[in-house]
Amino acid sequence: MDRNSVPVEGVEHPDHRVEFHLSPGDIQAVRFGISPGHELAHAVRVLRRPEQHPLQWGWLRVVRDRLPRDAFGLLVTVIGDDGYLPDFLTAAPHWEMTPDAELAALRDAPLEGMRVDFGKMVLRSTGARQRALRGMQDDPARARRMIADAWSEVWDAALAPVWPQLERLLRADVAVRSRTIATAGIARMAGALHPQVSWGADAVRVSLRRHSEQVDCHGSGLVLVPSVLSSWGCMVLTEPPAQPTLFYPARGVTAGWARDATEIADALGALLGPARAGILLRAGTARTTSQVAREAGITASTASHHLTVLREAGLIASERDGARMLHLRSPLGEAMVGAVL
Repeated sequence: MDRNSVPVEGVEHPDHRVEFHLSPGDIQAVRFGISPGHELAHAVRVLRRPEQHPLQWGWLRVVRDRLPRDAFGLLVTVIGDDGYLPDFLTAAPHWEMTPDAELAALRDAPLEGMRVDFGKMVLRSTGARQRALRGMQDDPARARRMIADAWSEVWDAALAPVWPQLERLLRADVAVRSRTIATAGIARMAGALHPQVSWGADAVRVSLRRHSEQVDCHGSGLVLVPSVLSSWGCMVLTEPPAQPTLFYPARGVTAGWARDATEIADALGALLGPARAGILLRAGTARTTSQVAREAGITASTASHHLTVLREAGLIASERDGARMLHLRSPLGEAMVGAVL
């Protein structure tokens, strides 16, 4: 590859990059999101080329023998092994995005937008895959139904069993990044997202292999989305009506991330004790002291004692809501749970 040559769209070059230009309003609107659809798309690519993704081998051993063959084959045709991902596969990422909401959005994806995406994939493919994609482009309503059904089948087989572990990693990453914004500023946080990402002169710059673009965020802000399955590097979403989005590898992903909940509880239990480990694991959503006690099978006074210990260690944050006290994992608690995965 000639480093002195000019980057050509679609051809690998070390100087390809996307720049997200941010106004003061955009900077204030930078937010984090979660994308189950992005995780599933990259799960398909990992399953196609496992030798390139050693951090996913623990998960692969769990799921590879139970994939629905036809559904997986259809998603392989749509997603491909590398490069461009069709926009209709992922709804706008946000903090409360769930797999069910992602699938519902796919079932209602605008047909005209799907035709455009299929056209892009046709240009990027050859042979049998190209012919199949042309057929989908000709009848996007039928294609949408088939793809959504395949999405559901593959999700249930491949990611549903490990979604709690995967989601904990994503939320732990967001918690740590949010803390960095609060303590060191957004530029420090953005610069530490990934070696491909840098911040300067009111722009977030992302080095990519085959694509360059200048993106004016137009006051809409930028969505930052961590990913466990695309642990190799960054991707972007830039075309309206989608909000400008940067997908980056979540921190703390190890080959053991897909361990089941019992193994995770045992690991935390060895550190904190079984009762406190269980409370911390369930503290991903806010709970009252009585709820904590009921779920742990202990008295309210014992639950209060454990919560005090966890709060003093910085692992739990407690806030009063009227007459109730609500308890939620702190950023440090999120990072600890994520590190055990």
